[in-house]
Amino acid sequence: MKESLIGISTREAVVVSLLIIAVMGVTMIGFGWVPHISITLVLCGLLGYGKFKGQSFMAMEGKMAEGVMSGIGAIYLFFFIGLLVSALMMSGAIPTLMYYGFDLISPQMFYLSAFILSSVIGIALGSGFTTCATVGVAFLGMAEAFNANPAIVAGAVVSGALFGDKMSPLSDTTAIAASIVGIDLFDHIRNMMFTTIPAWLLTALFLWMLTGDVVHADLGDVAVMQQQLVESGLVHGYALLPFAVLVVLALRKINAIYTIMATILTALVVTYTHSSPGIKELGGYFFSGYKLTEGVDLGSVGRLVTRGGMESMFFSQTIVILALSLGGLLKGLGVLPALLSGIAHLLTTVGRATFTAAATAFGINFLIGEQYLSLLLTGNTLRPVYERLGLHQRNLSRTVEDAGTVINPLVPWGVYGVFLAGILGVPVVDYVPYAFFCYLSLILTLIYSFTGFTISRADPPAES
Repeated sequence: MKESLIGISTREAVVVSLLIIAVMGVTMIGFGWVPHISITLVLCGLLGYGKFKGQSFMAMEGKMAEGVMSGIGAIYLFFFIGLLVSALMMSGAIPTLMYYGFDLISPQMFYLSAFILSSVIGIALGSGFTTCATVGVAFLGMAEAFNANPAIVAGAVVSGALFGDKMSPLSDTTAIAASIVGIDLFDHIRNMMFTTIPAWLLTALFLWMLTGDVVHADLGDVAVMQQQLVESGLVHGYALLPFAVLVVLALRKINAIYTIMATILTALVVTYTHSSPGIKELGGYFFSGYKLTEGVDLGSVGRLVTRGGMESMFFSQTIVILALSLGGLLKGLGVLPALLSGIAHLLTTVGRATFTAAATAFGINFLIGEQYLSLLLTGNTLRPVYERLGLHQRNLSRTVEDAGTVINPLVPWGVYGVFLAGILGVPVVDYVPYAFFCYLSLILTLIYSFTGFTISRADPPAES
């Protein structure tokens, strides 16, 4: 590990860190800035701080570049994820999965149905935002007809959507968590199953217990959405083949990029089985996302299937580049090393290290309200600690997801919380008690860390 450009005290590092948190909090929460602008402002401040300390711009730029290189895999991976989403849309894989998912809705188990379907759609789309904005809105619209509690419905939808956001290989947060600590995407997903599956099952149990008497329901809205999916011309049983390829290769531990490439090729074969887009049209889909034929209006379903493409990944890619640059500069200026040295005497066990990682991701969510930064800053800061303790980095990536990704929807002033309250029409404080999956994931990862259950050690260095 390269030495820091300057040496600072732990006290000074704490002051710098608090100022950064304050700037980001005020600009993102108070002024409504997107994270990119807030991070850029902080970078400017740190460059000025480094200049004051006698460092050249070239030296600081080098440290920022080192930070970006540490996560270059994520930047490349996002390109392929964008291509994959387009391929799965045009092949009909995602629309077909949604079509069959709607059959899971049961009036007798409405809350549970909302959770299961949101989970299925969340996995298919890889976006909790999109799942809540489409399927979630539909369920809230049906809540009155089902004589259901809107807060419980919202909690069920949020839980299912975040399950998908956390576990889908199409999710940008999942890719960020894996790449920031330098592990394979599917290795990360497999390891998350240890906390995610029990949390999902417990959530399903609790929602089943809460279902109550909601048997008199009108499933007309569901039937309409299914009919619209059929009218899109994308629903075919064989269209699920790309998902089968994706799952099989992931289970065989094939590299994420190669797995995605094979899935895209399979999806292209399926696409030309039921349609014949031109080469120019295909290139447009891969860059800008799949779009239905002009003149075809399928309402909310149209918005569901019109997505993907490289272009859709630019927001995530740029925030990753900026956040990695920030992490590299904080490390280069000695801020992160000074913070770690101040608490190093405490981080001597797996439980303490995991608790610190979880508390950091949780705290950033509540202080700044930003999901991405909770993953990126926590991963960058705690990675050396896990290396020192001989722990595999997959433990850290799981922790930041369990305490970062799924916690943001529970913060009323967070990006997710504000969005969900607006789109679902249910205040965050109302659905928080019923978003079981979100806090069960955090509880389980903490229990595992102090018991040692599912905690894996770092692989021994390969013999030369």
